[in-house]
Amino acid sequence: MKKTILVFGTLILALLILFQFSKYALISNNLKIEIVIAIIAIIFFFVGIYINKKSLHKTIKINTTPKIDYKKIEELEISKREYEVLQNISEGLSNKEIADKLFVSESTIKTHVSSLLVKLNAKRRTQAILIAKSLQIL
Repeated sequence: MKKTILVFGTLILALLILFQFSKYALISNNLKIEIVIAIIAIIFFFVGIYINKKSLHKTIKINTTPKIDYKKIEELEISKREYEVLQNISEGLSNKEIADKLFVSESTIKTHVSSLLVKLNAKRRTQAILIAKSLQIL
């Protein structure tokens, strides 16, 4: 953010200096108005190219989902319902939200979460997600 402000501030300062130079050139009759306008247009052209490259053409990281290792899921003995709960946890849903989504009670979700934590050898939900991603099961 600071870099963007600094770049735009510098560009505005450069344009103000150019305008002051053009005003001086017109008063002293050293340059014709067409040359001043052409210089300003060229500067705006290059400023536009610079801003376009910096802002619009940022490399877009394509979210390539890694292949899910179903064999690893079977090795860990994670049931289909537990896997659904794990996916919902990775979406950031709470136990209540997962229960509503899967049409089960909240205590059932708590049981599934506890089972997942044991199977993934995790202490917290966030740690379970990290382990699941590292095992390529999410």
